[in-house]
Amino acid sequence: MIGILIIAHAPLATALKEFVAHVYSDVPERILSLDVTAHEDAKVTLEKAVALAQPICSHEGMLVLTDIMGATPANVASRLAHLPEFDTRVRVIAGVNLPMLMRAIAYRSEGLDSVTNKAMHGGQQGIISLGYLGIQEEKVNPIEKVVGKE
Repeated sequence: MIGILIIAHAPLATALKEFVAHVYSDVPERILSLDVTAHEDAKVTLEKAVALAQPICSHEGMLVLTDIMGATPANVASRLAHLPEFDTRVRVIAGVNLPMLMRAIAYRSEGLDSVTNKAMHGGQQGIISLGYLGIQEEKVNPIEKVVGKE
């Protein structure tokens, strides 16, 4: 079973894990979260991530879901994935959303590459515009609003 570690800006990681508990009535085993607080040193965050990852990263691997590429949580996740004790057994996906997380959980009994692909696909499919689909307002030149059309 693939382990899942959520690393995100506080309180997003915990909120995502709480959503999982809501859906499953409890958090399934080997799913952990790490909230990264503002101004926390990246070295401290990496130490926390390693401590959480060690018990859930089996020979089957671990998927790390993080929020924004280039931010501290994603940078820590990337560094974690390249540590010698985790290398080749960890995949990282940035841009975590609930459909991605649910897909990762649903398919985590499959291989690491498969669950990674299914999670990314689920995350992408979960982004849907639900806005107003009717007739759009006519765009009016601001000058015409003031002086009127001739």
